[in-house]
Amino acid sequence: MKRKLMIVDDETNIRVGLRAMIERQFPDRYDILLAANGAEALGVLSGGDVELLITDIRMPVMDGIELLERLRELPRTPAVVILSGYDDFQYAKAAIHYQAKEYLLKPIVRTELFAVLERLEDELRLNGERDIRAAAAEPEASERLAQVLQRENVDEKEVRGLLLEAGLDWLDGEYTVGLLKAPAKAADILAASLERGTASGEADWVSCVVREGETVVVARDPNLFPGLLARLRSYSLGQPYLAHSSRARGMGQLRLAYSQARQASKYFLLMHPESGMIGYDAVRGLDSGCPVPEETIRKISNLIGLGRLPEMKRLLQQALDIRVVSRCEIGYLMAVSRLLNEVVFDRVFRTYGEESVEILKLYKKAGHVENFDRFHDYYHHVEQLLERLDEYVAGVRSAHAERADMQKAVDYLHEHYHEDVNMAVVSNYMSLNYTYFSEAFKEFTGESFSAYLRKLRLGKAKELLAKTDLKVYEISARSGFESAKHFTRMFKESEGITPLEYRSRESAARARS
Repeated sequence: MKRKLMIVDDETNIRVGLRAMIERQFPDRYDILLAANGAEALGVLSGGDVELLITDIRMPVMDGIELLERLRELPRTPAVVILSGYDDFQYAKAAIHYQAKEYLLKPIVRTELFAVLERLEDELRLNGERDIRAAAAEPEASERLAQVLQRENVDEKEVRGLLLEAGLDWLDGEYTVGLLKAPAKAADILAASLERGTASGEADWVSCVVREGETVVVARDPNLFPGLLARLRSYSLGQPYLAHSSRARGMGQLRLAYSQARQASKYFLLMHPESGMIGYDAVRGLDSGCPVPEETIRKISNLIGLGRLPEMKRLLQQALDIRVVSRCEIGYLMAVSRLLNEVVFDRVFRTYGEESVEILKLYKKAGHVENFDRFHDYYHHVEQLLERLDEYVAGVRSAHAERADMQKAVDYLHEHYHEDVNMAVVSNYMSLNYTYFSEAFKEFTGESFSAYLRKLRLGKAKELLAKTDLKVYEISARSGFESAKHFTRMFKESEGITPLEYRSRESAARARS
């Protein structure tokens, strides 16, 4: 069942944008609710089933600090992450006082937000597992193993103490750590097997659940793993698979071996051995220095909506070339996936706003390669998303061109060039997204906004120089330049001569005619 997560912010774009980012990174993990202020949120939170709360500080009606204060009155409170556009120590102190889990500054950094959500997910899962274990009285060995693997700050002495308390003294010898990925029911089957092994004096392996669908199995003899997989397959539990560490020795290497198993598990995306097993030793030698194709991905982003889909697909094939992906350490593929998300997909959302969210939601899994079991599934998912976004962006651009929005912007500049006007002013006047307006204006006029405005002002200044006796500083002001000095410099860069030299040349030309 999905966890309920609430986002509270008075800015619609931030609420919707955060929801889109989180849903793409963690598909099917959260049921996300939105609220525009603390009072609106409190009405929902009083139900007690929201487990995570992300809230802004400064909001109308009820701000974030008052909301945190009111939460203390509820029988069950969610884990809270504070957002703020103000690096203010007073807010940080208040967040700590009300036991907020994290304090993040706007603009939100994706990696920081995702890291916080992962940490909170681990905390919530651990709390839930403790409740389940307390009710079911699971074997102490399993509980102690989970404590050792999931607690971040635990030294080797404490590790040893916990494991010895659980009767796992055999971990002073050699062993292998396996990470089993299978349906949740697999944990019950393994637990039952462990109880039978313990009763018969064969306690040479132990297991624990680390997260839903993932079970750690530590075995003295790694030949145990194929039998476990076969047993699980006999229960028709789909296709379980297991990644395992190198051989480890001593309790002090337990966490390192677990890390190796987790790293090896990432490679099932690319490798699918018939045995259903993959070891860390088989992947540790892959190339860790593969350069990430940043320029290729930027080109893909720039081509969206220009009717050049075949070229985009060729670039995608280069960025995700399976020959390169297969010889590189898995971090290469993770980096490419992250760049596609940030440089391509997020850019579309920032440029075209809420209208593009519905398409991105259809392909929310594309936000991270780890959301897929097979590389080719990820590749085709990304390819289909690019097709949809290309079609959508082309349609938006065409629609704006047909409505002659850019001509309206040009007309506005010709009326207000002499005023303190810039791209932000004109895009707001047009009610268009700043980034989209910049691209659309350049496509319509063939010049950037600043180049077009400078050319327009210089043209007006040349008319005044040729047809009036106004002083240079007066012409500068009437043409919209910030100062006579700036005007003179811009004029000479454009024409190769000063304004007064231009006036003299035009006067001489009129006299000859």
